[in-house]
Parts: sequence; C-alpha cells; structure tokens
Amino acid sequence: MRPGKMAPAGGCGSVRGLWVPLAVLALAQAVLALTEQYPALSLLKQRQGPAGDCASAGEWAEQYSAESDSSFLHFHESDCDIGGSSSCESVLSLNTEKILSQAKLLAEQKRFPFATDNDNTNEELAIAYVLIGNGLYDEAIRHFSTMLQEEPELVSAIYGRGIAYGKKGLHDMKNAELALFELSRVISLEPDHPEVFEQRAEILSPLGRISEALSDLTKAIQLQPSARLYRHRGTLYFISEDYATAHEDFQRSLELNKNQPIAMLYKGLTFFHRGLLKEAIESFKEALKQKADFIDAYKSLGQAYRELGNFDAATESFQKALLLNQNHVQTLQLKGMMLYHHGSLDEALKNFKRCLQLEPYNEVCQYMKGLSHVAMGQFYEGIKAQTKVMLNDPLPGQKATPEYLKVKYLREYSRYLHAHLDTPLTEYNVDIDLPGNFKDHWAKNLPFLIENYEEQPGLQPHIKDVLFQNFESYKPDVQELICVADHLGSMMQYETPGFLPNKRIHRAMGLATLEVMQAVQRTWTNSKVRMNGKTRLMQWRDMFDIAVKWRRMADPDQPVLWLDQMPARSLSRGFNNHINLIRGQVINMRYLEYFEKILHFIKDRILVYHGANNPKGLLEVREALEKVHKVEDLLPIMKFNSKTRDGFTVNTKVPSLKDQGKEYDGFTITITGDKVGNILFSVETQTTEERTQLYHAEIDALYKDLTAKGKILILSAELGEVDAVCNLILSLVYYFYNLMPLSRGSSVIAYSVIMGALMASGKEVSGKIPKGKLVDFEAMTAPGSEAFSKIARSWMNLKSISPSYKSLPSVSETFPTLRTMIEVLNTDSSHCLKKTVVVV
Repeated sequence: MRPGKMAPAGGCGSVRGLWVPLAVLALAQAVLALTEQYPALSLLKQRQGPAGDCASAGEWAEQYSAESDSSFLHFHESDCDIGGSSSCESVLSLNTEKILSQAKLLAEQKRFPFATDNDNTNEELAIAYVLIGNGLYDEAIRHFSTMLQEEPELVSAIYGRGIAYGKKGLHDMKNAELALFELSRVISLEPDHPEVFEQRAEILSPLGRISEALSDLTKAIQLQPSARLYRHRGTLYFISEDYATAHEDFQRSLELNKNQPIAMLYKGLTFFHRGLLKEAIESFKEALKQKADFIDAYKSLGQAYRELGNFDAATESFQKALLLNQNHVQTLQLKGMMLYHHGSLDEALKNFKRCLQLEPYNEVCQYMKGLSHVAMGQFYEGIKAQTKVMLNDPLPGQKATPEYLKVKYLREYSRYLHAHLDTPLTEYNVDIDLPGNFKDHWAKNLPFLIENYEEQPGLQPHIKDVLFQNFESYKPDVQELICVADHLGSMMQYETPGFLPNKRIHRAMGLATLEVMQAVQRTWTNSKVRMNGKTRLMQWRDMFDIAVKWRRMADPDQPVLWLDQMPARSLSRGFNNHINLIRGQVINMRYLEYFEKILHFIKDRILVYHGANNPKGLLEVREALEKVHKVEDLLPIMKFNSKTRDGFTVNTKVPSLKDQGKEYDGFTITITGDKVGNILFSVETQTTEERTQLYHAEIDALYKDLTAKGKILILSAELGEVDAVCNLILSLVYYFYNLMPLSRGSSVIAYSVIMGALMASGKEVSGKIPKGKLVDFEAMTAPGSEAFSKIARSWMNLKSISPSYKSLPSVSETFPTLRTMIEVLNTDSSHCLKKTVVVV
C-alpha cells in the first residue's frame, strides 16, 4: 500500500447483523404499561383466574408484559377459548351483578386513572373500566360517551374511551386516530401526567411514527423517570438503529431496576449490532442469570458465539434454547444456518425441515432447505424447494426478501450444475457458459430482471442425483488424500471474529491445494494440462481456476466468478468490491486489526494534502492530527477544508515489479459523516478493464519468471532457487489480492494457490495464520510485494515437504466430474481423526 491521492467523496453501504424479526420488535414495542399507580386491569385479571391461565399472543409479548408494570392496555387478543376452562371464563357469561361488584371495589379504592372526588361519578367510570377489562370495548365506549355528554371535560372518561379505541385494534386506522385524538385531549387538559404521554407513544410506535413516540416518552421521563419508561424508549431507539442511545436508556433502566431480563437482553443486542460481540455475550449471560428459561437470550447468545466463530459454544446455546422449546422456529432457523456455514449440511437440513413443519411459509428455511439439497447434489428436492420460494411474490409495495431476490439465480445455476454432473470438468467453463447479464446481475445481487434471458433446460430424468458415498468405499490411497486435504484446509482458517470454521470449505480448498501442487509440478516438467476443452501449457489463470472450481462447489449459493469475464458494459462502469469498516454505529469486527494501520495512512495523506492545498493551516492540522486515535477523531479535521467538509477518499498505490517506478491503483478508503454515530468508513477496489489489464501484465511477467525458475528447480533443488521461487509465488499472489479479480472467495482461493505452489517447490506451510490477521488485507496494506512476502513467511513456518505427498493419487483424475467432487465433499471426515495424516 503506497500513498495515493485524496479527494472529496461521498457514499454509503450496507452491513449485516443479527436477524431480529420485525414482528418480534413490534410485539415488544406494542406491549403497553400504563403506570405504577393504576394496576386496575391486573387486579381484574387476577379475579379471572390464576396467572398464566390466559396466555398472551406471543412469547415475547408475554415476557415483556411480565416485566412491565401493570397496564390497562395490551394490544393483543387473549388466547383463551370461550368454551374452555373456568379460569378463562367467557366475558359473555359476565352478568350485571358481577360487573357492578367489580366496579364497586374499583371505585372504592380509586384504582383507575383520573378518579374524581364524586363517588357516584367514580362508580360510573369504574363500570366502564371493568367493561374494558372484560373485553367489552364497544359497551365501554358507549358508557364513556354517555358520561361525556353530561360532562364533556371528564378526563377519566376521555382517557378511558381512548384506551377502549386502542383495545379495539390498531389495525383499523380509524380506531388508532380516535385513540390518539382522545389521548391528546387528555394531555391538553392534564399536561403533567407521564402515563398519558406513554400511552400515546404506545399507539404511535406501532403506526411507524417513531419520532413522535420518542418525543412523548422523553416528556414522560422528564415528568417522572422510571425503569419502564427508559426501557420503552430504549426499545424504540433500538428499532430506529440508534444503538448507542438505546444502550444508554437500557443502562439507565437497569440502574433503576436491576432485575429486568428483557432490558438486559436488549442491552446485549445494542452491543451485538455494533459488533461488540464479547460485551454482548456478557449481557446475554446476565439476562440468563435473571431468567434461567429465557429462550431469546439463549438464541441471541448462540448467534453471538456463531459470529465470534465459536461453533461449539454456539451449538450449546442453541441447544439449550431448543430444550426449553423444541418448536422455537427462530432458533431452528439460526441453528440450521450456522450448521450450513459450518459445512454440516445434513444436520442443517434437519433443522430447516423441522422449521418448515412448524412454519410452512418460512422463506429463509425454504430457501436454505433448497440450497442444502443442491449443495449435496440432491437437485430434484432442491429445485422443488426453490420453486416454492419463487411462488411467494411480494405484495404491491412490499419489499422483496433477500431469499426471493436470490432464488431464481440459484435455481438457474442448479439446473446448469445438474446438466453437467457427469461431464468431465476439463471440457467446459462456467464463466463462458453462463450468460453475461446473468452473471453480472447475480454477482451484484440485483433483482432477476434480465432482458431476453433464456432459462436453463429443466432437469433431465436420465441424470440421477448424487448418492451418498461412504468413506470406507474409497480406496486407502484416496482416503489418505481426503484426510490430507482436511488438514491442509484447516491451515487456511482465519482466527478472527466473523469467520466460522467450515469443514466443507476446508476439504474443498485442501483438495484444491493438492491439485494445484500436482498441476504446477507437471507444468514445471513441461507437461500440458487439459482446460476448457483444450490441451495446452498451464497459464496462471488455470492455476487459480483449479481453486475456483473447488470453492464454487463448496457453496453454490455464492457466485464465484471472474470479473473480467463480465459483459463489457459492466466492466466499463467498474465492478466494486466494497467493505464497510464502520457504518453508523456498526463496527465490522473482522477488520478491527487493520483500523490503526489504515488510520496512520490516512493521517499521512491528510498532511500531504494540506501541505499542498492549505499550507497556512498545516501547523493547526498537524497539532489536531496528534490527538487523532480513532476514526471518529478525524471528523473535526475534515472541517478545516471546504472540499473535505462532507468527507474524503484516499487512494492507495501498488508499486510495479515489472516497471520500476510505476504504480497501480490499489484500494480506496472513504470517510464521510458529520458526527459520531453517523460515519461511513469503508474500503473498496474498483475492477475496471484498464486496471485489470495492468495487473494482468504484472502477473503474466511473474508467472513466466516463476515457470522458468520452477523448471530449473526441478532439475537442481538449490536453496537459493527455492527461496527465489517462494518469493515469486508470494509476489504473484500479492498482485492477485490487490486486483481482487473474483466476485467472491478471492482470499481463500489465493491462499490455496500459495500453499499448492509452495508445495510444488518442495516447501510446505506448517504455521497457522495469526489471530486477527487476514491474508488479503495483509497484501492490500503492505507497501509492496517484498514486504508482503516477508510478513507472510514470518508465520508460514515453511519446511521441507514430506516425500509421502508424491504417492498421493491425482486429484483431477480421482474427482474428474462435478458428481465425484460433490461425493467427496459430502463424505464423513470423522475417520480422519483416527488416521495418522502424512503431513503431521
């Protein structure tokens, strides 16, 4: 990475986080708590039956309301069966005597809002509130209306009528408007009662009027702070993705009342969504101390461990959630997705099937079921599940789900793979065969709107699905090959948050490493290779294509495509590989190790920029930069120059080995924003045709030199030659990393080529990638190829290769078709633990 130019910039991006269903949040926000002062409805509910006999409409709402102080108004219906148990006594059986009896008790104790000094009026008001408590909303409204005809400004009646309109259901906008109207009248008459502001907020928030609801809750807190009010406002800030402010409110709520598992859970989620996984885990554990059977806390804990890359801890947490409720759909879905990305496809499939038994229209489970089937070579079942997702067209005005957007690409690709199951891999090329616009749209995750697209042929009955292959059915030397591949693949695992170990990827890339080794050795002995239907000497792209082939089959959900094979129009516009490091309040923990390095680079460029454009202010800028320790600290400095007020970009440069003194465009660092919490800090590489040609020329020259020195090395294995070959391999891949020529998977593909080519030279990587390090970012932030080679060799711990590698069978001949590739990726690897792997 070398200094480039700095210029004004703008931009935005996206980031993923924990999936929190809107329905869950809506339930959480719609659970209403009137005030500590008026627990009238809880009193009435106790008279109807023991607590818990009448379940609320949803587990989350139930948990939330259990923590809330008593409430007059809960916007959900009772699950009680009118003809059911006596504890769920039908409101229809209530007689006048019972209503009057309950009302009398309520009136005597003045246990309802805005009680008056007139006993007769209080009794009339109490009757209407009892009617609300028993679900007779229209009768309550009529009763309140009669009282208001006689006394138009009777606050309790206005308030009660507003509650009754809300209880009738906010799905009817007329009810919502009438409820808001009544509560606003109460506020105009009695402006110092926090419970009314809170009630109005409870109606505004489900209607999407979050800013108004927040304003009401802030007013309520000013009047009378409480744990519940802070928790409620924190929930709304959370929904608004203002996680830092939400965290402050949950913290204040917990200071006022420590025993709140829901507030503690939400506090953890505010950490999680900002990428602070360890802090999130501590909060989830604390929530479980307060409520040992808290399913959502176990589910969230499992997801946090999954994001941290701790498979065993995540599995344990998900399992505990399912022990509490084996039918918890969200946990089944999240556990299934984790298992899929761990490479345990068969186990993942069981979770998705169970999820669909409970929720047949769950698009995520349906999509993942189809994907799992296809990845294992079960195309008939896979495409059937994919078609079900395709039938779920979004309603007018409704946003399409990510699964709906992706599924047609997956179905078309699945059909293509099925048609080529038994065709030798050397006779076709995915990048050439798939239509250009299809590849372009798929790689960019665009809606499937492709003009004049001709669908792939349907499944051919004579091509059968892939059958499961037992490990023992392979010959002993192939078994050895598989076990060696598993070991080599595990050497590529990143020990960094966000990277879950994937045993399927490990095997695929381990086999890719061995195939690269064998292919490079053949090339250095002047043997030709069979690629894309032609027999010729291997080129550098062929070497990478070996790894590309295996990476594609490990996970068919991800489009691993060469960007220079995209349509000319797409290339002319540029194809961006974009990574958000910080977006708003969300920190991308994967790249945290590189923040300081990039920040130092930016500070250097700011000094150069102001030296050229603002020499008079250079001293002030230099002093300000000395106080910069994190990205947010740059915001004030951006204001020093009108051109950088809204943000700026810094371009890195990559020095050429071929043409000394020449430099290529590296990646672009962008910072925009005006305040902490509203900042975008991102990096991207732009793959244009011109940039690609420059990098290709560099890689061509290095590959030519590598091949020549490799041939010499085969004849004379002198130490100096080995060292030169190692440096050439690392230099070549340094330019590959900086080019980023693939739509997905560039990092692991390049590392498998490094390992395979080094093995061809007689050297084996025995050291693991250090914790927190990412090989692609090491290359992208290194000042040159020599520096990258030095850094990489410091952890690789290269040693002489074991002679037993020569006795391994040919990977390309053992697995010549997609069918055989899928079979070996599916086969159980537990037997390898009992074997002695040759590389150890």
